Amino acid sequence: MRTPAVVPALPVAAVPLPDRVTIYEVGPRDGLQNEKALVPTDVKAEFVRRLLAAGLPVVEATSFVHPTWVPQLADAAELMALLGPAGRDCPVLVPNERGLDRALELGARHVAIFGSATETFAQKNLNRSLDEQFAMFEPTVRRARDAGLDVRAYVSMCFGDPWEGAVPIEQVVGVGKRLFDLGASQLSIGDTIGVGTAGHVTALVRAFDEVGLGTDRLAMHFHDTFGQALANTYAALQAGITTFDASAGGLGGCPYAKSATGNLATEDLVWMLRGLGIETGVDLEEVAATSVWMAAHLGRPSPSAVVRALAPSAT
Repeated sequence: MRTPAVVPALPVAAVPLPDRVTIYEVGPRDGLQNEKALVPTDVKAEFVRRLLAAGLPVVEATSFVHPTWVPQLADAAELMALLGPAGRDCPVLVPNERGLDRALELGARHVAIFGSATETFAQKNLNRSLDEQFAMFEPTVRRARDAGLDVRAYVSMCFGDPWEGAVPIEQVVGVGKRLFDLGASQLSIGDTIGVGTAGHVTALVRAFDEVGLGTDRLAMHFHDTFGQALANTYAALQAGITTFDASAGGLGGCPYAKSATGNLATEDLVWMLRGLGIETGVDLEEVAATSVWMAAHLGRPSPSAVVRALAPSAT
């Protein structure tokens, strides 16, 4: 019997919203990349399998970044081999042509690049200037598209930067447009340090629309540093966004921005969407159980509010 704390609310949307949303699960890559203790490769593989079995339509598996920079993901090739054919449909992050070469060798069908909306973060994360990053990405995107791969582009620091402060909306739109011009099919707009607010989200989506980049080509990637991730998600839904990045159990951060806390938890997102009557195809209880399982491997409770509510004895 369900306790009152976990009885689902009656699905009601106060304003017109999308009927269905795609959740782009980033837990195995973005969620784990900042973990100091190395997670065994077979545990990572099981994590991906469980998330796929829970109905998540997209699960980003890993990154082919140099292991010096992100030691946690040094086992990317081994992980993809363990995942077998299912892994080929899981997106992987490729920072440059060398990373793309490794992804192509393993049969990856979807790759992502990771850009910056600010000069300082581009220097710290990519060792390139804001303008130089596009020259680095151009051959990677071109070769990936020529090989028939889908290319997603992440843009970090879209709402605020710990070194530069508030980031002008026109600057974010300019970076995003240049990534689309290179050949990206989708742009994930990242609130890397979690300082965004609902009005800012609305204004940014509107600004992209004004340059011809509609909501069908945009995704939102929120962090919950100031507890605004769900409010920002709701604002994005009202603006017409239908793809949201999330991390099972709220895992994640950013190795190059210490003020970045966990990602929007997949469970918290699914709970809100369920309450709004928006379809996701995701089994909430299965994702929560997976997050509890991973939290046990990491040796600490999940920060997700919904995981705590659904499985209080395990968190």
